[in-house]
Amino acid sequence: MGIRVLVVEDQPKILKAQIKLLETFEEIEIVGEALSGESALEKIEEVHPEVLLLDLGLPQMSGIDVTRRVKATHPEIEILIFTIFDEEDKVTEAIMAGAAGYLLKGTPVEKIVEGIKDVKAGGAVIQPNLARALLRMVKQPMDANKGGSGGQSSGHSHADLPMPNRDVASLLTDRELEILQIIAKGLSNNEAAKVLGLSKATIRTHLEHIYEKLDVTNRVEAVTEGIRQGIINI
Repeated sequence: MGIRVLVVEDQPKILKAQIKLLETFEEIEIVGEALSGESALEKIEEVHPEVLLLDLGLPQMSGIDVTRRVKATHPEIEILIFTIFDEEDKVTEAIMAGAAGYLLKGTPVEKIVEGIKDVKAGGAVIQPNLARALLRMVKQPMDANKGGSGGQSSGHSHADLPMPNRDVASLLTDRELEILQIIAKGLSNNEAAKVLGLSKATIRTHLEHIYEKLDVTNRVEAVTEGIRQGIINI
């Protein structure tokens, strides 16, 4: 059985072309299609996908809104954003809402399939420019806090109150820091394994330890926390 994928795209011709290409891979099982966010939410209840390949620029309910709704009701579903433009701010907002990564339309189908497999395995599709955008987003509340008066709370979560960098870095082993740095560059688990001469299973084990130590649940959150704390560079 392949990975159960629901494709959401508001342009019928593009939708059909995507599905036709993806159906040639036995690792992928297309369980449904939707032309809008509203339709996608209905389809999810019918077909129970494992991965949502989601167009960012949908009419009415945007891909960001769909991401928030899906992650609130079905956190087990992984979401891979598909966009025609390299819109950092919107893509980053979708990532912060719970998407596991993004691909640009026009990406070779082999890369799309690799991305689907990566997010299904708990990975993320993070491009270096997206990591930089994440850095800007997490730095803004920190800078605002520094400039505030009277120590008034900004309403942000505990993530906006960083521990000293050395304390965070000391939680991770040298290998874990190395892996965190590599995934921040946008490498998949498979690519990280090749670079470090390790198995994919070993990479996954290290990532699980990183998540636990940084009190996060996925690669995107781990990279964001690492960037925010200054323990990795991009």
